[in-house]
Amino acid sequence: MGLDINNLSGGYAGHNILKNISFKVPDGKIVALIGLNGAGKSTTINHVIGELQPQMGTIALNDVDLIKTPTEFKKQIAYIPEQPILYDELTLSEHLHLMLSAYELDDEQHWQLVEKLLTKFRLEKKQHWLPTHFSKGMKQKVMLVAAFMLERPLLIIDEPFLGLDTLAIKAVIDLMQEQARKGNSILLTTHLLKEATQFVDEFVVLYDGRIRFTGSPHHLAAASQLSVDNLEQFFESIQEELDDER
Repeated sequence: MGLDINNLSGGYAGHNILKNISFKVPDGKIVALIGLNGAGKSTTINHVIGELQPQMGTIALNDVDLIKTPTEFKKQIAYIPEQPILYDELTLSEHLHLMLSAYELDDEQHWQLVEKLLTKFRLEKKQHWLPTHFSKGMKQKVMLVAAFMLERPLLIIDEPFLGLDTLAIKAVIDLMQEQARKGNSILLTTHLLKEATQFVDEFVVLYDGRIRFTGSPHHLAAASQLSVDNLEQFFESIQEELDDER
């Protein structure tokens, strides 16, 4: 089943940013929302995580409706925001224990997975560090560990590679693919199309709050008259269209 967004319209404080968008993130698939700044990517994410109320349309995950049963819906998701959010007074280890407790997961049962993730992101020796000692990239890694350790049916990541080094980017891609193989769904936003073509099953292109295209990297390349290796030029073609409209 997975995530099903149907005829969604919404925005902020009366501003209608999303205009009747519909798309799916099936079980076991990785879907990337892409578009220029202001296209509606983060607005879509904020609707899916329940931060914004739809003006119209529905959002369901495995047949659980976000508006009708928000608690049951949110239990199925793990979310990584674009900017890391950490508590200054909690150590890395305390953050992770708190998250496990919030999801009613058994610490002993899940801590072995946590340790593997900490090692994968080279954080295993920093469990007693406070956030004030972390670089931006390290804070992002903490958020990644906290989300991947939950193994939720839907993982949502807003710009997953922001501030990460090359090894960490590879680790994130590996973990997303592993989650997909387990049947979980992944929805992400990214500007790094070249990297995304390596692992994304489908792109959803947003343009002025509307869906302009939905399809695989190869289909997007063909529709844009580009090679998959040069797909990052897609944003340039959109910008040129915007300039022409002006």
